[in-house]
Amino acid sequence: MGAEPTARSSDKLRHTPISGDSFALTGTVDRLDPAFHAYRKDLADVDLAGRVIASHYAEAVERVVTSSAPLQEGASKESGVIRQLEVGEPFRLLDDSVGWAWGYAGREGHVGFVESDALARRS
Repeated sequence: MGAEPTARSSDKLRHTPISGDSFALTGTVDRLDPAFHAYRKDLADVDLAGRVIASHYAEAVERVVTSSAPLQEGASKESGVIRQLEVGEPFRLLDDSVGWAWGYAGREGHVGFVESDALARRS
């Protein structure tokens, strides 16, 4: 029989990360106003790729406000209100989950959350 394997290819041992919790994304980031530029750590507008770092990017989908509703700072009725959205206003949707849509509201493009059922596809 031959020599026993040592299970080491060198004298240096290296730890290899095996999950997303073990490392962070790095790079150059522009200082953009989050009130008018849709980006979070987990998601950003694809138009901001190369300017902000996010784990995913999405292209905004055109929607329209179908019932008056508040544009809110967070995905909760208890979060602060940015302004009231009126019927017919445009909304550029980036994320829609658990009953809340996140994106750009109105012609000025304020970033915030609105209840999903206040929006419809643009005709």
